Amino acid sequence: MSKLDLRDYIRDVPDFPKPGIMFRDITPLLASPEAFGQVIDTFAERYQDARVDAVLAAEARGFIFAAPLALKLGASFVPVRKPGKLPFEKMAFEYDLEYGSDRLEMHVDAVKQGERVLMIDDLLATGGTMQACVKMAEKAGAEVVGCAFLIELTFIPGREKLTPHDVCTLISYDSESE
Repeated sequence: MSKLDLRDYIRDVPDFPKPGIMFRDITPLLASPEAFGQVIDTFAERYQDARVDAVLAAEARGFIFAAPLALKLGASFVPVRKPGKLPFEKMAFEYDLEYGSDRLEMHVDAVKQGERVLMIDDLLATGGTMQACVKMAEKAGAEVVGCAFLIELTFIPGREKLTPHDVCTLISYDSESE
């Protein structure tokens, strides 16, 4: 089977959530078993030899990719959530946003010392959420083997926040209007 052009499955929604923003809607991709399957297979091929113990993702869209990828890699899935969503003892990481701050939480036993963890999300823009996830995993003693994204907005300097980690993206947009 030939490779699909995944861009054909991303819907552009102008002026969402506010004027001047071009929202990259992934729901058409998720509606296509072929396109969604290609995404999971591509990431699995990329990381098949990385000896991944866990796939970690922040809610909510990251979960969509992390769970099937974890199964395919024979790894655990680690959900990182907003405050108050996890029932067990948690570790937290607070990080700055453009206007204010945010906080993410993870169960203290979700990642173990020395485990090899792959981070995944749907979109890389500012990199703040993924940077927070990386710092939490490293605080737990994990080794981050990579940060994977379906889409990267290359005109926003988010990739730099993830240095020195390997960053893999399947689709890049070089401008808001592209």
